[in-house]
Parts: sequence; structure tokens; C-alpha cells
Amino acid sequence: MPAYMISYDLRKARNYDGLLKLLRGWNCVSPLESLWLGNLKGDCGAIRDLVRQQIDADDGLLVIELKSPGDWAFHKPNNEAIARTWLKANIHQ
Repeated sequence: MPAYMISYDLRKARNYDGLLKLLRGWNCVSPLESLWLGNLKGDCGAIRDLVRQQIDADDGLLVIELKSPGDWAFHKPNNEAIARTWLKANIHQ
């Protein structure tokens, strides 16, 4: 399955419950508070449409397909071991 990055800005009302349930149900990992990485079926538009159902109309959303081989670096991610493992397995370095 392709690797994707999903990033969002929840503006005004910030109800994360449905969004977090969806992303965790997809077995995504979160190296930063509003950034998730996952191996998902479908294209960026289909993923965007599913995520949009869990956020408000004024919220921002970005979905990017990640290609391998690629390059990556981070500084102080949440749960560094999980982030590093996912990135090495999907983006290689």
C-alpha cells in the first residue's frame, strides 16, 4: 500500500475524537501532534474525503503520497522509536 502523510489544522472548535479514532483505526503513526503517517488504500483525494468527514468546514487538511526512496530528518518527534521505524520501513534512508 502507498505511504501517506496527513497533516491538519483544527481551527476554532477542536474536537479530535472522530479524527483520532479514524487515524488510529488505519494504524497510522503520529510523529508530531497534527501529523500522521500511514500505509493506506486509495489516492490522496479519497483519503482527504474520508478525513474531511471528521473535521469542521473551517479546518485545514493536507494529504501527500510519500515516495520511496526518499530522504527524511526529524527533531524531537513524539515517540521517536515508532517514527524512526515507520520512516525507515516506508521512505528508507
